Parts: sequence; structure tokens; C-alpha cells
Amino acid sequence: MHRTALTLAAALLLGSAHAQDKVTLTVAAFPSLDSAIKAIIPAWNKLHPNVTIKLQAQEFADHHNAMTTALATGQGLPDVMAIEIGYVSKFAEGRGLEDLNQAPYSAAQYKKLFTPFTIGQATSADKRFIAMPTDIGPGTFFYRKDILDKAGVNPASMTGSWEGFIAAGKTIKAKTGASLINTAASINNVIIRTNLKKGEGIYFDDKNNLLVGPDNARFVRAFTLSKQVRDAGLDAKIGEWSNEWYDAFKKGTVATQFSGAWLQGALQNWMAPDTKGLWRVQNLPEKGFASWGGSFYAIPSRAANKQWAWEFIKFMTLNQTSQITAFKDNGAFPALLTAQKDKAFSEAVPFLGGQKARILWRDAAARTQPIDVNRYDSVAEQIVQTELTNVLEQGKDVKQALADARAQIARRAR
Repeated sequence: MHRTALTLAAALLLGSAHAQDKVTLTVAAFPSLDSAIKAIIPAWNKLHPNVTIKLQAQEFADHHNAMTTALATGQGLPDVMAIEIGYVSKFAEGRGLEDLNQAPYSAAQYKKLFTPFTIGQATSADKRFIAMPTDIGPGTFFYRKDILDKAGVNPASMTGSWEGFIAAGKTIKAKTGASLINTAASINNVIIRTNLKKGEGIYFDDKNNLLVGPDNARFVRAFTLSKQVRDAGLDAKIGEWSNEWYDAFKKGTVATQFSGAWLQGALQNWMAPDTKGLWRVQNLPEKGFASWGGSFYAIPSRAANKQWAWEFIKFMTLNQTSQITAFKDNGAFPALLTAQKDKAFSEAVPFLGGQKARILWRDAAARTQPIDVNRYDSVAEQIVQTELTNVLEQGKDVKQALADARAQIARRAR
């Protein structure tokens, strides 16, 4: 055994021997994962009354910026670090987190218990497993039933093809005044992440080849259809996670939204609780299946209480009751496969008008293929979004924008 592993194993044994010592375990998280943690803490306290959970919650971007700084400086590190899927590949390629494959964690034995595509998401290029998955985001199509009814649009007509989706949007706009979607960029975000081929990530393949460019049909179609929606005046030009976005949900000024299943919990709990019963869900257009969000827990290598950090992570990710508590609290869809068989999945969802939506989401999760992650995903995403904005707002040619995006990413990802 490596010296470091021996040292840590000894520390774990020491922690077990002093299990009754008072411990404060710091857990850093972001909304609405913090809500799930709060909901589960009473069960943890009952099992481990000597270990107090100190939850440090910050807004989404602030949290990840703070964790990036803490890993770089060693200052302000929590014992348990929550990571959203958009940051996992970046953190995985760093060296500040424990490799959970190694003893004493030996997490390889647990991998088969999780939704398969989550394992690749938390695995670095050199095969370190840096975080345990806790929730996933099966991509889904939210729509306002009352608005579609008023427009006389059958929701099923919106999933056969993207062209059908846009045609329905024109009818909705003409008959109700509601926008089809918050932003045309959402079309791009669905298309570039659905039905990827084996060995493909969103922006890079598993051999580190860049996929973005004017010769890639997936990106050309994503940009072209987004532009069609914008040119037809069908989007509200509203960015996500803005006050305008929340108001649109509350006032019913947009008819549809693509997101992970977790959006149902956010709508229900704080975004637009008064719209209860007005929403429904269905699968993404063109039989698309995609991972849309997800959360993980990791242990910083310089954390003070690694032994209890690991116990807490196992309690949050491998305990079926914890997973279902989070699911019911805020719609955090369980990454744990056995939790997906819980009777809660066959229950009607009142916020969605009694629809048994969880069965649809479970099926979508099973059909979602693993996506390879790359350390430069966040760089590529930023550049692609900037070039898409140039297309939508400045009329830049689609293929020129993708050619420019390719050149910029290649320069940054050397």
C-alpha cells in the first residue's frame, strides 16, 4: 500500500476508535442541494449524535468560485465539497480532491449501484474517481398545459421533430401571445447534448478531438434552429436564473422550458408555486435523451475530517432513505438505482396536475448514454455560447461562427 494510503487508513481507524468524540463536519453546498442536506440532517444526527454538520451554502457561482480558490490555496476548505456537473470535469483534472478509487474509500465497489453515466462524469482522464454522484438530471420538456390548450396545440405534436416544435410555437404566439421558450439558445443546448454517439462528449471525443466546427452536423443544426426561433420572434430573450425568468414562469408568458427533472422541485418550492397544476412534462423532441444537471460530493485532499466526510458522503449517496428524502424535498432525482425503484416513483405529482412524471424521468435516465467529459468543456461551452449569441443578435453566419468557435477553442485547449 502506498504510504499516503497507509497514513489515511490509520487516520480512519483512529477516527473509528474515537467515534464518540465531538466533531464538527463542514459541508459546502449550493442551492438547492443545501435544502436536501437540511432535510436529511435530522436522520444523520440520530445516527451520529457526536458529529455536527456545519452547512456552508453559497449561491451557485459563488460556491464554485470559492471551492476553486480553496483548492488552489488550501484555505477555507470544507470537509465535504458539493460539485455541480458543470464543474466536475474541471475539478477532476486538478489534484486537490481524494481519489475515491483508492483505499480506504475503495469506491469501485459502489459504482455499479449508480446510474451508469454518472461514473464517467466523475472520472478524470487518468481514471481517478473524484466524487460520488448524489442526483442526476434526466432532460425533460416542461410545458404549460393551460397555454397549449388555449392555443389548441397538442403537446405530442411538439416532440416529433424540431420543425414541428417551431410550427407549434408560431401557433402559440399567434393565439395566446406567449413566447414559445425563454431563449432561442435553449434549442442549441438541447440538440448539442442529445443522442451523442459512443465515445463522444459534447465538445470533445474520448480521444480529445474537438467536435465543434462548421463540418459537425450536430452543431450546425443546433445553431440553425436556434436562429429560426429567434428570427420568428418566438423566444422571450430571457436568460436563465434571472428575475425575468422567474417572472415568466409566474405570469405564464413562456409556454415551454427544457431542463432537468429537478426544475419541477424549484418551480414548486420557490420559483412559481402558484402555478401548481398548470405544468406537465414529456420527453425531449426527436426522442432525445440527455443528462441535464447533476450533483456530486467530493473530499478535498487537505480536509481535516476525511473519515467522517466519507461517512457523510456514503449516507447521502448510498442510503436509499436519504436519496428519497432529497427527491421529495426538492426534486433531486436519485443517482442511486435502488432508490429509483421506490414506491414514490409511481405516485402522482400534484404540481404536475397528478401526472406520474417520475416514471417518465426514470425511463429517460435509463436511456441516457454516458458522455465523456473533458477538462476544457467549460472553456468550449463559453466560446460556443458567445458565438451563438453573435449569430442570434448580430446575424453572424452560422458556419463562420462555428469556424471561429473551433479556432478559439483549439487555441485555448492546447
